[in-house]
Amino acid sequence: MAESVAKGLEPPKPQSITPLTTPSPSPTRLAISLQQPSHGRKASKSGKLYKQVRSLFRAFPIIHPCMMMPLPLHSNKPQDGLIHGGTRLTCTLYGCRKARTNLAIQENPRCLPMLILELGVPTGKLLQEMGSGLMRIALECDKQAVEKTKLIEESLWIMYCNGRKVGYGVKKKPTEEDLNVMQLLHAVSMGAGVLPAVKKEMPDGELTYMRAYFERVIGSKDSETFYMMNPDGNSGSELSIFFVRL
Repeated sequence: MAESVAKGLEPPKPQSITPLTTPSPSPTRLAISLQQPSHGRKASKSGKLYKQVRSLFRAFPIIHPCMMMPLPLHSNKPQDGLIHGGTRLTCTLYGCRKARTNLAIQENPRCLPMLILELGVPTGKLLQEMGSGLMRIALECDKQAVEKTKLIEESLWIMYCNGRKVGYGVKKKPTEEDLNVMQLLHAVSMGAGVLPAVKKEMPDGELTYMRAYFERVIGSKDSETFYMMNPDGNSGSELSIFFVRL
């Protein structure tokens, strides 16, 4: 009897409680407010004639009477803007330091990219070479028998950096990560730095970028050049990108 009473007075055994698992935070998704690029209106005949005459006069040098050296008629100041008679676009090089570089071309920082190329060189290496001096990037593609594709819409390119073949450039559709980068930089006209991580782990290193205004000069249907516009007024472009169809 006493044993049964003692058993009845024993405290209940604690039950094991399974802790609630909190889901891992998903990558940050930004609301994309970028606009569609405008296709642009056709220039009038008078506007085309004015551009041709302006380009012709800019080709003539001015001879200084003392130095007898040809001096350029134009200067590369920010207020002068375009010095080759082209159009101004926004170009951005970005990517994780150990991953391949992406080149995005936009009508302006608030527009969706009109072209994104994945380049066959790591971002960290490309930005390091750019910091050491002038850089010329040449992208070449093969000419087809019947050419109907616009040059900027070609899908595969052979890439050269300062005359050295470094791999290939491949056109790609903007991914969610690409659009996130463009959205983060929509208020940036030019500059370089590190973007906040969109993932908890970044095995390929920090997400870095370099953005600037470029002057697009169309030489023909098979050649286009993008000259970086320097804000400090230097006459030479630190980075030039050539698209050539051979």
